[in-house]
Amino acid sequence: MIVTADVTKNYGSSCVVDGVTLSLPKGGITSIIGPNGAGKSTLLSMVSRLMDMDKGTVTVDGLDVTKTPSDVLARRLSILRQDNHMTARLTVHDLVSFGRYPYSKGRLTVEDKRHIDEAIGYLNLNDLSGRFLDELSGGQRQRAFVAMVLCQDTDYVLLDEPLNNLDMKHAMGMMKLLRRAANELGKTVVLVLHDINFASWYSDYIVAMKNGKVAHEGPAAAIVTPDVLSDVYEMDIKVHEIGGQRVSLYYE
Repeated sequence: MIVTADVTKNYGSSCVVDGVTLSLPKGGITSIIGPNGAGKSTLLSMVSRLMDMDKGTVTVDGLDVTKTPSDVLARRLSILRQDNHMTARLTVHDLVSFGRYPYSKGRLTVEDKRHIDEAIGYLNLNDLSGRFLDELSGGQRQRAFVAMVLCQDTDYVLLDEPLNNLDMKHAMGMMKLLRRAANELGKTVVLVLHDINFASWYSDYIVAMKNGKVAHEGPAAAIVTPDVLSDVYEMDIKVHEIGGQRVSLYYE
């Protein structure tokens, strides 16, 4: 379980994450939603130790992320950042193999190669394995980065806006892959999402942030309601249901 206690981050006089305390459930998909500037990506960066916190603690299965050795934490938790551009010219296979670094330190074993092949296959990238990243479409490249994260073989997978720059078809494909990873591989997937419809359809648990704080949290059905979403986004949001499933939102 990922637990945050009073996690705070300030930029000068501006508090972007304000005393956030959470216990994120193990297993399934947890989505962090909220308006721009709510502190979603900053919180995820502190959970993954990409950013220092000014106050508070974060533990992953009891391990304090600020005190746990990097190679130990990297076997428990992986993250895909929002900005995942590569300056080096790499093939898909090269990129995915980076996911094994916490285990092999660059010297790939037979076990590492098995994980690489499985991750490439899982993301349907076999035909693209030898292609360079700059030769791929945005959706293909994003799948390659997710394959790298899955190749790291961690219990917890954190993704910061994985649907960024993807059209609706590729965004849906990405969410289906993440749902499969949670269901079939037993991963705990935590992601920052802007699309509330995708959060509603694919999430088990939703954390809604506003002004650097947790405004609401709970099972998806409890959060995707007109009252909660209208409070979070400060606009009138309606929820359309078909057969009891919340499937779309519209705004007035």
